[in-house]
Amino acid sequence: MSDIPALVLVVDDEPIARKNLAHVLGRMGCQVSQAADGRQALAELEKNEFDLVLTDLMMEGVDGLAVLQRTKELWPDTEVLMITGYPTVETAVEAMRQGAYHYLAKPYQLEEARLLSQKALEKRRLRLEVRELRERMRERSEPLPIIGDSPPVRRLKQAIAQVAPTDSTVLILGETGTGKELVARTLHLLSRRAEARFLAINCGAFNEDLLENELFGHEAGAFSGAQRMKKGLFESAPGGTLFLDEMGEMSMPMQVKLLRAIQERVIRRVGGTEDVPVDVRLVAATNRDLKREVEAGRFRQDLYYRLNVITLRVPPLSERPEDIPLLCQFFLAKAARMLDKFQPSLDPEVPEILSRYAFPGNVRELENIMERAVVLAEDGVVSPRHLPEDLRETAVHVARPGFSEPVTLEENEKRYIVWVLEQAGGNRTQAARILGIDRASLWRKIKKFELE
Repeated sequence: MSDIPALVLVVDDEPIARKNLAHVLGRMGCQVSQAADGRQALAELEKNEFDLVLTDLMMEGVDGLAVLQRTKELWPDTEVLMITGYPTVETAVEAMRQGAYHYLAKPYQLEEARLLSQKALEKRRLRLEVRELRERMRERSEPLPIIGDSPPVRRLKQAIAQVAPTDSTVLILGETGTGKELVARTLHLLSRRAEARFLAINCGAFNEDLLENELFGHEAGAFSGAQRMKKGLFESAPGGTLFLDEMGEMSMPMQVKLLRAIQERVIRRVGGTEDVPVDVRLVAATNRDLKREVEAGRFRQDLYYRLNVITLRVPPLSERPEDIPLLCQFFLAKAARMLDKFQPSLDPEVPEILSRYAFPGNVRELENIMERAVVLAEDGVVSPRHLPEDLRETAVHVARPGFSEPVTLEENEKRYIVWVLEQAGGNRTQAARILGIDRASLWRKIKKFELE
């Protein structure tokens, strides 16, 4: 849960049951209001928007269905848990059709109530986050959370915006550290599946048996220690997106099983005998040349064609040196927030030096360099001496586009502020938050650089 406590309304005409639920939710960190009947609940709903409502179904006068209906009329995003006795489970299922998140059948365990409440609150939080992100994206002309304005990055962003709304399988190609998972997450956030889960797995981190178990799950008794059924990632992201990183590392037998899952849209758990239908969008990534892997007999041709419906290539940092000043500023701000330190300024010579470096670790390496600089720059300015010594020595002294003329410290700062304001759609409060300064400080900088 976030730092702001969730607002929860517990509605039950049984005082002991109501107080027990309120106690459990309070221990979760929620701010709990109680209503002794349906009429009192309706009055509370008129006054406040709650994150979650737990209501008994059978109450005299105004029953739980009426509370549900009024909740959804006033606050469509509020989640509702229905509490019901065994004889009225069918009514509770009907309540779910009308918008209830789930139901608790009496007699229920308080731990069950706690877990269901947690899941309901998490669902609401994710939905609101997605909506906020979509709103920010609609408000901005350059919406994607991928840092950079170079021609290769602009082409990538345009391709993502075109592909994301579809359900097509996407293959992302790029060197290690270029941000392939960020591209995959962006595809998910801009898709119709954004409110469902995004799950990621590194296929190179597991042997064949473990990878099969992670992707497809297992039945109880499938192997020693498998005491209960476990769902795999394909089943755990219904309606969502599954990101398979390092696809080129997958064994040939696993490729066969994956191909069937993609073609038939069904999986079979380890130790199982029945097919389980799945609904998930597949996004795969690799730093290998899969076409060459097919030619070498290490990757199945039929799977390659299934994955290669749409291909996105993430450019290495060496192909986009003009983005380095912007990335430096972004990673400095990020590291300063993470380390709870003052954000240092950036000596203009630093991005100039970095532009002549090959960056074998790509954007991920630059992020680590900036984090190191925040730790070392005690005088408030990141200068060349704060860069790794081997980097300074191996940087090749050749001119790169965008760095032919010296850039002053103030010009560098101005460029970054202009970019952040553009990303925030002109929203100064949001821009100040991204910059790690207060609104008044941002206003002074806008005046200083004549950005009005």
